[in-house]
Amino acid sequence: MTKNLFAAFLLAAACGPIIAQPAAEQKDFSQAEKLLFMTRQLDNVALPGTLRYAFRQTGSAEAAFDDKVRLDVSALDKGKQCCKASGEFLSGSRKLELPPIDGAEGNPVVLYFLENDIRTMQRLTKGSQTYFRKRIRMALFNSAEVRKVQVAYKGKDIEAQEILISPYLDDPNRAKFEQYLGKQYRFILAPAVPGGVYGIQTTVGGAQPGTVPLIQQEMLIDGAPGFASKPSS
Repeated sequence: MTKNLFAAFLLAAACGPIIAQPAAEQKDFSQAEKLLFMTRQLDNVALPGTLRYAFRQTGSAEAAFDDKVRLDVSALDKGKQCCKASGEFLSGSRKLELPPIDGAEGNPVVLYFLENDIRTMQRLTKGSQTYFRKRIRMALFNSAEVRKVQVAYKGKDIEAQEILISPYLDDPNRAKFEQYLGKQYRFILAPAVPGGVYGIQTTVGGAQPGTVPLIQQEMLIDGAPGFASKPSS
């Protein structure tokens, strides 16, 4: 399966193809979309290589659990250029079945996480996967906040970019997802980590400020202690 078909499989025609596009075609995309989906994030992975991430879910909506994500990356046949990518997202009954990608450039773990998130939203709200994909894409295009930060990785502070979106704040169908209107997505990208993706976190706050979140899901690359960040100097 090619990278463009993979994008269509994950995010559907309503969102458009968001895997790497030629530079000349990037003018119609936001900075957040370019950073997440149009950057050659896998170029710094030694081939063949394996990227590992820790996944955690907490909150009052469902039982908490810890799990793992693995991405295997190798060179294309008879060449050194990047990349074939395949892997496992979660395990057991939670395992997300996704096809391998030939010709990957951006790190597909972002799409894995989003697809799992969309399916979680469907399960919790009985809403449409296509609708949730569209809201995420619209938020990345129209209202994403991008800022430079520093995060800890293997005992050192490294430079990163943080992307924040809240896709449901102005949702015209808000009555159907009232509990999830404030859901925030947080992406941290760092060129210094293999595969460029430091972590992704989604949070739906509790009923009152300071209470346990309704649901929080987060994925961190091995070597990252957590999501604490500070403005870049």
